[in-house]
Amino acid sequence: MRRGVWIGIMILMLAVGGAGMALAADVRGVTDTEITIGQWGPQTGPAALWGAVARGTDLYFKMINEEGGINGRKIKYVLRDDGYNPAKTKAIAKEFVENIGVFAVVGGVGTGPGMAVRDYLTENKVPWVGPSTGSSHFTRPTNPYIFGVYPLYKDEAYLLTKYAYENKGKKIAFFYQNDDYGKEGLEGAEIALKELGGALVAKVSVEVPDTDLSSHALKLKESGADVVIMWLLPKHAAIILGESAKLGYKPQWISSNTLSDAPVMMNITKGLWAGVITSMFGDLPNEDTPLMKKYREAHQKMAASERWGSFYYAGIIWAEPLVESLKMAGKDVTTEKVLTSLETMNKWRGIGPPLTYTKDEHQGAKSVKISQVLENGDVKPLSDWLQITK
Repeated sequence: MRRGVWIGIMILMLAVGGAGMALAADVRGVTDTEITIGQWGPQTGPAALWGAVARGTDLYFKMINEEGGINGRKIKYVLRDDGYNPAKTKAIAKEFVENIGVFAVVGGVGTGPGMAVRDYLTENKVPWVGPSTGSSHFTRPTNPYIFGVYPLYKDEAYLLTKYAYENKGKKIAFFYQNDDYGKEGLEGAEIALKELGGALVAKVSVEVPDTDLSSHALKLKESGADVVIMWLLPKHAAIILGESAKLGYKPQWISSNTLSDAPVMMNITKGLWAGVITSMFGDLPNEDTPLMKKYREAHQKMAASERWGSFYYAGIIWAEPLVESLKMAGKDVTTEKVLTSLETMNKWRGIGPPLTYTKDEHQGAKSVKISQVLENGDVKPLSDWLQITK
């Protein structure tokens, strides 16, 4: 009889253990020792300067792993180059889900590439934290698996335009990329000016393949704008400043945070970026907050060949809330626990904007800082966090 009891107990223990193993196996990308996280980013192609974002995430995860990981697990980070090409992004997302088996994705530069995989990742219940785009298509309406860390382009443009109108000039033109990225910026600028009783003196668009912007520069000059707000690729920003300089046209240039990496922009514009005002999605690169200092020290130790700047540490900003949610989820990581942990964050901050999520609101960031580029490539603050209040 005793033998029968022991056999029964052993069978029960094996059954419970087997159920536990089956449960662990059901959490894609999670093992006893690792959590697999993926990101795509343009290491080549027309937006290659933005490729630094994904490499910044790599530094952050290496730092986390060196500190012991998250609740006993190390992060296995998988980076793929999509060249800012949505077709390649699709193939990468499929690889992440069907071949590699990632638990989550983080970052991912670009509205077009992101839109190419948004529905696929959602259908496969992949948490996606910090899409590297301010497009409203990712958090409006609320997507249960996507959490915005980047401020919306519409909100950012609203705040920048309001700042420009109140501080730099009433005659404002808007120069933008002719896609969702640029159009959402344009929308925010027009809303701000309507509230202020003004209107844009010119709206000039550019296509991604364009390289001759001489006619664009002429249109901006002829508009008489004192201020030109740019929503562009870095290459287009460099070209338009050069063409405008040839015409002797020197408005106050203002840009979205997509062009906020001052040393990079100073280099590709041959110094013309000095004086440009930009918004910032995080603390300034030279700020001496404890966390920023910690990241700069890790950069010098682990990735000194990379240039420290806002493009690079954006990859840290996008990943910070994901890491925090994994810590909060505890040892037994599941998709549901991580999503719930994210939805409890209230004015949480790393080196990025204050983040607040709820079950119904996954656009965590609604703030930007304003800064201006100095002659030596450094930046000076012009404001603390400016926030959308409505």
